Amino acid sequence: MGTNWQSSKEYYGLLNQLANERIGGHNSPEMVMVNLNFQNVVDYLKRDDLDSMNQMMLTAAKKLEDAGADLVGICTNTLHNCYDFLQDNISIPIIHIADAVADRVKQDGIEKVLLLGTMATMGLDFYKKRLGSYGIEVIVPSEEDMRYVDDVIFNEMCSKGLFLDKSRGGFRGIIQKAKKAGAKGVVLGCTEIPILLNGVDCGANVYDTMRIHVEAMLDYSMR
Repeated sequence: MGTNWQSSKEYYGLLNQLANERIGGHNSPEMVMVNLNFQNVVDYLKRDDLDSMNQMMLTAAKKLEDAGADLVGICTNTLHNCYDFLQDNISIPIIHIADAVADRVKQDGIEKVLLLGTMATMGLDFYKKRLGSYGIEVIVPSEEDMRYVDDVIFNEMCSKGLFLDKSRGGFRGIIQKAKKAGAKGVVLGCTEIPILLNGVDCGANVYDTMRIHVEAMLDYSMR
């Protein structure tokens, strides 16, 4: 289930690439994608309208279910705020991105991480509690830095497809602050952030939620 097209195309490419690496030959996974109008997502977030968000997501999820999908992947971190409602109303499993990330963090023996993402992902509890249920301590940036991160996500990466050097530097600076506060890893909890920070040395264990999520979906579908 896609939202912003910048990350949706990355999900599509990565799913095909990693599946082919595992299976070989000319194999590629059978999949159905429902891509949402991202403006609706933005509007609902601004109004804090979770009910409308849930209904929009459920309509999309039922299209996937009706098309014969065996599982659902929500190709964004923020909209996992709708996870519980969706899973209660469809019969096929949804692979939760935070569960996949938590498994990887625990494998690395890391107990404290910085969470970067939209204001909703950083500010609300749905993501932090999910990671916390695995015994992972989650910290977020200062209010000012959260506003900065949210602005870059929505007004550069999502709206214009801009991945700017100055923003890379800004994000790296926020990560360095978190390291001083004891964070040993950073969860890139917005699927555009790995595109921005591709190749950047952050000086900490970096968890690319998009790639981890894709690998978890493939693990489930191929087991």
